[in-house]
Formats: sequence, structure tokens, C-alpha cells
Amino acid sequence: MKIIDRYILKRYLATFTVMLLLFIPIGIVIDVSEKIHRMIDNKVAFADIALYYLNFTIYFANLLFPIFLFLSVIWFTSKLANNTEIIAILSSGISFTRFLRPYLIGATIVSVVVLLGGFFFVPKASQGYNDFRYTYLKGGGKEKMRQNQNIYRQVSEDVFIYASSIQQESRLAFDFTLEKFDADKRLEYKITASRIKYNKEDDNYTLFNYVRRDVGPLGDNIVKLTKKDTVFSFDFEDLTPTIYVAETLTLGELTDFIAKERKRGSGNIDTYLVVLYKKYSLPVSAFILTIIAVSVSSMKRRGGMGANLAIGILIAFAFVFFDKIFGTLAEKSSIPPFVAVWLPNVLFAILAVYLLRNAKR
Repeated sequence: MKIIDRYILKRYLATFTVMLLLFIPIGIVIDVSEKIHRMIDNKVAFADIALYYLNFTIYFANLLFPIFLFLSVIWFTSKLANNTEIIAILSSGISFTRFLRPYLIGATIVSVVVLLGGFFFVPKASQGYNDFRYTYLKGGGKEKMRQNQNIYRQVSEDVFIYASSIQQESRLAFDFTLEKFDADKRLEYKITASRIKYNKEDDNYTLFNYVRRDVGPLGDNIVKLTKKDTVFSFDFEDLTPTIYVAETLTLGELTDFIAKERKRGSGNIDTYLVVLYKKYSLPVSAFILTIIAVSVSSMKRRGGMGANLAIGILIAFAFVFFDKIFGTLAEKSSIPPFVAVWLPNVLFAILAVYLLRNAKR
């Protein structure tokens, strides 16, 4: 790299880091002021609070990094423009495309960090952050993390279960029904119980008021028992996964989890796919937002840095807005998750090309 490349790259990374170090503590202070009374009421240990805010830092740095990156590039590029440094660089014969090189190198470094973080580190931070919130900060505690009423699950290709309610803490399910079908989709047998309890030590289940009906060609065979211990192929924890389970899984775990949920006929597949696709789309946004930021702020404006920052804030929040809107639409409507996740990047990539062409002129 040339001296100018090292100079701009250093400013790129340093300003982005400073932006994170400035805004994350502000977010922590605001969060503490809002939630300190709940922490005191629940007598949360200081070590748990410290771990929560470590996870909070990683979680929100990853969530809001497009805004921080965009504003940091706008900030230091505007300073270069106001000091006429960019005019001097371009007047020396360097093309605007060549001027962009250190910015793209910086975007590559940030993208790799965000990509690896999304694959391995952010999921663990997300789990710690959400577990703490639902345990200590939300009314209802851990029970709100799951869908606990009217549970329908396809646990394999031919086995379906139902429970009117599930209590994860006590490992109990009520009004339990299991139906097994044969290869021709005909009911093979049906098991019902007023209550089922998972025994963690023995890794089996105890069914109360057990009834099994085997469907035969000449008649049904019915077995009734007051209590029966048995083994099932499904895990009790899998019956009601936490509402944020996809955010807490590493790339390999998430891929396996989605494959398992597909076989079970889960209705939340689109939600899980949105999380998976965002692991790839978010790092790509670093390049798009960098190009937009440089294009917007590389020329002097009458309003100075203030005008550039105002434009930058509008574009950054528009990006986050579209990202959230399309992600929600993918979860709640018929829009394919892949299209919904990548569409904001496509739209803003078109904007980046348009602004870049104008900036070159």
C-alpha cells in the first residue's frame, strides 16, 4: 500500500473504533438507568450484570454496526474534504476509483470481523443477553421465552405430537397426544395421556393416565395404564424452543437446526432463515454503505460537515428501517426470506452506483 492508502485506512478503522467506543457506553448508561430497579428487585449478582453488559456490547455493536460504520466514514471523509485534502489527492492524478481503494480495504477488514463474529461469537452473546432479559428484566420470566400453549409439533416424518400446555421448569406437558402414521399416511397408533413428565436422570418419560390405541384392519387394540414409563425419540427441550433460539446458534448449529425443523414441519422456518441469511448480508452492507458514505461526503458542501452528517444519518437510518421492515415481512408474510433479506442491499447498492457515478464527475 502507498502512504495515502495507509493514511486513509488508519483513519477509517480508527474513526470506526472511536465511534463504537463513544456510543456503546452511552447505550449502556441508558440501559442501566431504565433497568436498575428491576435488577435490584431481583437481587441480581454483580458478576451476572457485568456479563450481561459484555454480551450487550457485542450484541448491539453487531446490530448497529452499519450505522456506526456509515457515520464514521461520513465524519472523517468530510474532514478530508473540508481540509481540501481530497481535492489535492485527485488533482495529483489519482482517480476517484483509486481513491476508493483504502476504503474498500477497510470495508473488507470490517466485513471479515462481522462475518466471523456472526458465525461464532455474536450467537453466544445473544444467548446471554436474551437469557438475562427474560430471566430478570421481563415480567413472567423464562416462561415468556417460549410458546407454552397449544403445542403442535411434527417430531419426525411420521410422528406428530400435541400438548395443551408445557412447563419447561418442571418438565411437564398436559393433555399429551402422539400419533404415528405408516408409509401410506394411515394412522398406525395413537397415545394419549393427561400428563407427561420428562425424567432427566433416566432420560425417559412418565405418562399418567396412559392410553394407547393400535389401529388394526379388523379392530383396534386399546391398552390403558395409570402410569407408564417409556422412551421417545424427541427431546423435551425441542418441543418449545425459545423465541430467539436462531440468534443463539453458530453457523453449523443453525444449519442443522433448520434442517431438523424442516423435517418437523415447523411454522417458524422463515424466521430462522432470516437469521441465517443476515449472517451473510450484513457484512456485505459494509461495502455498500462505505461507497455511499464516500460518495456523499467527498465534496465540500455549503453546510460543511453538518450537512454531510445530516444526509448520512438519514441514509443510515433508512437502511436500518428497510432492513427491519423486510425482515419482518419475511417472517409474517409470503415474501421469500432470501429476497427480503437481500433486497435492502440490492436497493442501496443501486443507490451507491448512482452516487458514485455522480461523485466521479
